[in-house]
Amino acid sequence: MPVILNSVDQAVARIKEKSLKNSGRFIIGIVGKPGAGKSTLTSYLIENLPKNSISLVPMDGYHLSNIQLQRLGLSDRKGAFNTFDVNGYVNLLKRINSDFDKDIYFPIFHREIEESYAADGIVPAETKIILTEGNYLLLNQGGWEAVAQELDEVWYLKIDDKLRLERLVKRHEVYGKDSESALAWATGTDEHNAKLVELTADKADVIIEI
Repeated sequence: MPVILNSVDQAVARIKEKSLKNSGRFIIGIVGKPGAGKSTLTSYLIENLPKNSISLVPMDGYHLSNIQLQRLGLSDRKGAFNTFDVNGYVNLLKRINSDFDKDIYFPIFHREIEESYAADGIVPAETKIILTEGNYLLLNQGGWEAVAQELDEVWYLKIDDKLRLERLVKRHEVYGKDSESALAWATGTDEHNAKLVELTADKADVIIEI
């Protein structure tokens, strides 16, 4: 049975406890449906944990480029599990788990341009706690099944779907979609992805209900 956490402060306390008990580096994966608040949660955790002890590695940096999506005929499915370089992401996690004496660089996705910048993020050699967040960390297909093997613990973020949808539509509007297009994407492509993510919740070590 997964551990249930009911607040972000409980999440902070759990990481502090694990940090004290674990002398080495460890990676926590944070999973949730599109719009669940994964980035908000990780920002809070980073702000409330010791500086220089924690790094965030988002899965989204491994979005395939718009050119590659067009080549594959997947432009209208951007964000689906098969629109990422999953092998590149898994290899990054393996490096984090093995290269303790060097800085590790990784790509960062920028929503304002819908593309990633290579080597835009860094895991400094001294970093002990790694947070990695994304939709498909517990998915058991398409190469994603290799991800969980590289994670020490996986948390599933669960929130009210009505609130999640409202957030998602607003986010799409902020990044350039008109209200009709934002709602169509949130209830179409995003919702298809959300249902797939929900099926993986029972594999999580921790459920966060906030």
